[in-house]
Amino acid sequence: MATDLHYTAPGLSDADAQRVVELLQGRLHACNDLHLTLKHVHWNVVGPHFIAVHEMIDPQVEAVRGFADDLAERIATLGGSPKGTPGSIVGEREWDDYSIGRASTQEHLAALDVVYTGVITTYRANLKELDDLDLVTQDMFIAQTEQLELFHWFVRAHLEDKGGRLATDGATSEKGAAASV
Repeated sequence: MATDLHYTAPGLSDADAQRVVELLQGRLHACNDLHLTLKHVHWNVVGPHFIAVHEMIDPQVEAVRGFADDLAERIATLGGSPKGTPGSIVGEREWDDYSIGRASTQEHLAALDVVYTGVITTYRANLKELDDLDLVTQDMFIAQTEQLELFHWFVRAHLEDKGGRLATDGATSEKGAAASV
C-alpha cells in the first residue's frame, strides 16, 4: 500500500509519515466499510425491538462517516492521497463482507458485536504503533476508539443477560454470533 509523499507535516520524517499514512488508510477502509455495514443493518433489521435498533444505528452511521472524513483529511495533511473508492476498500481490506442479510434485531446485533470487536482490536493495535510515530494521529485514533467502544457497548447491552454474560461469548464469525442468539 505504498504511497509517494511529496511532502509531510513539519517534524515528521518521510518514513514515519509513510507508515502513518498506511495506518490511516487501513482505518479509512475500515470506517468506510463499517458505516456501509451499519446502514445495511439499519435497512435489514426486523422483529421485536426493530425501531429501537433501527434508530440506534443511524447516529453510529453518521459518526463513523465523520471518522472516515477525518482520517482522509489527515492522510492529505501528511501529503498522501486518501483512497475511498469501493474497489480500493474491497481490494485492500483484510476482512470479508458482512454476511447477514434480512434478520432479527438480535442476529444483527450479535454479528455487529463481532464486527466492532475486529475494528476496535485493530485501532488499539495501531495506537501502540503510533506512540512512536505520530502523537497527533494517535490522538485522533484514541478519540475514535472511545466512540467505537461506546457504540460497541450499545450493541452488547442488547446481548447481555442479567449477570452480564454475552450471548455471543466465544463467537468468532458473524454467522456464528448470529446463530448464538
